Amino acid sequence: MFELINKNGVFLLKSTVLKSNHAFSTRIGGISELEHTKGLNLALGRGDDSATVLHNLEIFSSALGINPTDVISVPQIHSNIVKAVTQEDAGRGYYYSNGFSCDGYITVEKDLPIGVKTADCVPILLEGRNENDEVVAVSAIHAGWRGTADRIAEEAIKKLCDLEVKVQNIYVAIGPCIDECCYEVGIDFAEQIEIKLGQNYKNKYIKSKENGSIYADLKGMNFEILTSIGVPFQNIDVCSYCTCCNENLFYSHRRQKGMRGTHLNVIVK
Repeated sequence: MFELINKNGVFLLKSTVLKSNHAFSTRIGGISELEHTKGLNLALGRGDDSATVLHNLEIFSSALGINPTDVISVPQIHSNIVKAVTQEDAGRGYYYSNGFSCDGYITVEKDLPIGVKTADCVPILLEGRNENDEVVAVSAIHAGWRGTADRIAEEAIKKLCDLEVKVQNIYVAIGPCIDECCYEVGIDFAEQIEIKLGQNYKNKYIKSKENGSIYADLKGMNFEILTSIGVPFQNIDVCSYCTCCNENLFYSHRRQKGMRGTHLNVIVK
C-alpha cells in the first residue's frame, strides 16, 4: 500500500512493501517559482537555475533523512541499462559531471541514495533480501515505454539475482506515473510492444476506445514482466495515482506539453 506523507511541508509517497528508506517525490514542498516548475522540481535543465534545483534536492533529502550530496541520478536515455554504483559515484549527476548515462542503478552499499527522475514515466524501486529478511541490495529504475518494452525491470531483477538474491525475496514498488486513463498512444507504439513483448502484452495492456484512440497501461506491463520472471505478486506494490490526472500533486510531461518540472524517486539501503 502506498502512503502520502507530509514531512515538514514536503509531500512524499512511500510503499509499505519496502523495508528500505525510500520515497517517490511529488511537486509539493519546494521553492521553484516558474509556472511550469512551481514546487519541488528536482531536475536541472527544466528552466530553474542550478541553485534552485540543488536547494530543492536539499529539502527533499532532509525530508527523507539522507545526505543530498550523496544522491546519484545521472541523465536518462530511455534504455534498459542498469548500472552498479558505489560510494565513488556519490553525487554523480547533481554535483559533478556524470560520466555515464543509464536508466537504472543497483548497489549493495549502505547509505548510498540512488534515484531516477520521472514526469509520467514509471519509477520502480526494488530491494533484494536474504533468507534472514535483511536487505542486501537495492535498485531504482526508470521505465518509460521504451525501457518497459526492452524489459528494464527484468534487467534489474537479473542483477539482484546475480548477487545471490532469490527472486522470491525481491520486493518492488511501482510508483506514480501516467495511467491508462491518460496515456494515449499511436499504432506504431502498439506495434513495437507486440514486436518486443509479444501479442499477449499488446492485447492485455493496449486498448482501443470507440472513437479509435488507443491507450496503454505501462504499470500493468511492468507488473506482468516482474511476475513472469518469478517475483511473487504479493511482493509488488502498485501506486494508484496517475501523474497526468493529479495536477496539484504531480508534474506531467503529457499534460504540460513538455514544459514541466521533474520528480525524483529514491531508495537507499
